[in-house]
Amino acid sequence: MRRSRGPDPAFRDHRSRPPHPGNLPAELNRFVGRADELAALTAGVAEARLVTLTGMGGVGKTRLATQAGRALRDRFRDGVWLVELSDVREPHLLDHAVAEALELADHSGRPTRDALCNDLADCELLLILDGYEHLVDACAPLVARLLRRAPELRVLAAGRRPLGLPGEHNQPLLPLPDADAGELFADRAGCVVAGFTVDDSNSAAVAELCHRLDGIPLALELAAGRLRVLSVQQVVDRLDDRFRLLTGADRLALPRHQTLRTAIGWSHELCTPAERLLWARLSVFGGQFDLAAVEYVCSGPDLPAEDLMDVVSELVGQSVVVREETRAGVRYRLLDTVRAYGADWLAALGDTERLRRRHRDWYVGLATWCELDWFGPRQDEVATRIDVELPNVRLALEHSLEVPEEAYLGQFLAGTLWFFWVGCGRLSEGRHWLERSLALPADHHDARLKALWVTGYVAVLQGDPARARRVLEQCWSEARYAGNARAAAYAQHRLGCLALTGDDMPRAETLLRAALAAYREVGELNSNVLMAQVELAMAVAFGGDLAAAEELCAEVREVCAEHGERWARAYALYVLAYAAWTRRDLAGARRLLTECLAIDHAFHDLLGAVLAVELLALVTADEGDAAEAAVLQGVAARIWPSVGPQLFGSRSFNRPHELCERLARAELGDAGYAAAVRRGEALGLDAAVRRVLGGLPRPRGSAAGERAPETGEPAVSPATNGGETAG
Repeated sequence: MRRSRGPDPAFRDHRSRPPHPGNLPAELNRFVGRADELAALTAGVAEARLVTLTGMGGVGKTRLATQAGRALRDRFRDGVWLVELSDVREPHLLDHAVAEALELADHSGRPTRDALCNDLADCELLLILDGYEHLVDACAPLVARLLRRAPELRVLAAGRRPLGLPGEHNQPLLPLPDADAGELFADRAGCVVAGFTVDDSNSAAVAELCHRLDGIPLALELAAGRLRVLSVQQVVDRLDDRFRLLTGADRLALPRHQTLRTAIGWSHELCTPAERLLWARLSVFGGQFDLAAVEYVCSGPDLPAEDLMDVVSELVGQSVVVREETRAGVRYRLLDTVRAYGADWLAALGDTERLRRRHRDWYVGLATWCELDWFGPRQDEVATRIDVELPNVRLALEHSLEVPEEAYLGQFLAGTLWFFWVGCGRLSEGRHWLERSLALPADHHDARLKALWVTGYVAVLQGDPARARRVLEQCWSEARYAGNARAAAYAQHRLGCLALTGDDMPRAETLLRAALAAYREVGELNSNVLMAQVELAMAVAFGGDLAAAEELCAEVREVCAEHGERWARAYALYVLAYAAWTRRDLAGARRLLTECLAIDHAFHDLLGAVLAVELLALVTADEGDAAEAAVLQGVAARIWPSVGPQLFGSRSFNRPHELCERLARAELGDAGYAAAVRRGEALGLDAAVRRVLGGLPRPRGSAAGERAPETGEPAVSPATNGGETAG
């Protein structure tokens, strides 16, 4: 019904109107997911007069806004009205488009905006503005004036950026979570292929499809449309060319929603030249990135570093860049689909290789800084930083290893990250990059020597003595030939670790003492040096001189306290706990091991954690709780496969485990012991740590509590090269 300007009773008197006035389109398919977002949006409209729903193209803003409008129809006497602005290209047509959507006609000659304000002044309605982002400068003043003149009016605006008005409540819309994405895809696929269901034959492919499409509803719907001719797996296989693959034939869809490229391109068209250039350059990042990295990697004469914060802010405002609060602070990311679009533009500019080099250089520098800061009070920060930067670190490694003349940078980067591979539970990945880097020819001897000793170190911890001996002896020989005393000391140190885990205590003591002397000679003091002293303490303890072992670890503990080092400290605590256990100071041993386990778990140092759990099991058995001791052995049994051979296959390291098992079996019987171990194996490490740190049952007391330790019985020590551990 066309409405005339002025006091139109049909517009203002709800008794003469349909139950739900407005112009919301009928739903053509089921609304899937978004329950929390819908609830938040409807609550926001109830609390604020202006709510903006922002997000990237294709994320589902229009559908959620209209769904919210349907949910709110009963609250607005004069209805819910949708104004679709994406096709309005000229700002001077904005007022006319709003009037047209509201079905208001005016023949008085008044300015359209004045007429709108007059006709809406007494109305109680919800106005949904969709796709306004290209008209922000014109739309914001209109909305502000309407809200001032119509006190019962509320506005829900859906677009790629906020309007920037006072009192505006902004709700960013993120892609669908995995479960909702899978449900949406299955629903739309069922509309295309009769009887389509997600089952064992295609569930993995559906999950991969949803993940690779970032949970973007438009992309999922377009992918479902391809099932007319392709299987789900075939769609996944073709996603490398996603913009060509994901086109649609929905004649009722908005033009900007008919292909994924058009949806993303719509955002691109709205960007300034500087924003487009930065978008393209940001595509070299993987996962999250921070502003400092952007300022180094993406700056240049055409994009000064001092301007980048503002440009990033604009891209965040337009929902091109996602801002996230993380444990490493504020960080940013591009969705894969947005990144792919930017990468195409970067390639078209012919600038991909230069940006990848700058990206690599930044992360080589970051790793170097982190290695230096690992020995100090910022270890936690360093571990967190590298963990969140891992996708970018991997890209930097990959790029270095793709360019033959820069392979030495790959060797340097893989070696520099020893503290992460070893100290933060990444042995397997570290070994992968180290071996790949060493397989390439490189003429930078220092970088190669470092990669060699780190490879040997990781191989020791993984229980691969043959490979460890081969690369460490090679490193030692080449280092002495090149006059690199520092690399020779590291090789000697790791050979001492190898002897320690191989039960050759005299050789281990000789090599470790020599390595410590060499470290002193070259002025080296860091976590590696402290670990050499802890490992020497282990060799001495296995030889029966517990007092000397305690003295060595007490000194390590003092140096750690002076420098704020915690990781090596955990291994020193482990040895001291073993000594306390031998003196029958079970309470003292438990206190030391509890602190040790807390540190190891914080760093995700699996080797340190599993060694602590093994010794805790023995302490617990001596306290009289055989069942809990067996549970802890089950926890350790579950962790060892992620680290390497259980207790390195070492007789010395295995004796405490065997002693604990004998005590537990004697009290529980074979069946009871096996059942308790299974309970432990069912626990994850997090649950086990909570169990330990939360306090174990009080010891019941038993004859075992009076038993003296066996001569030469080892602990479960950090020895394994101690600290640099963690598988």
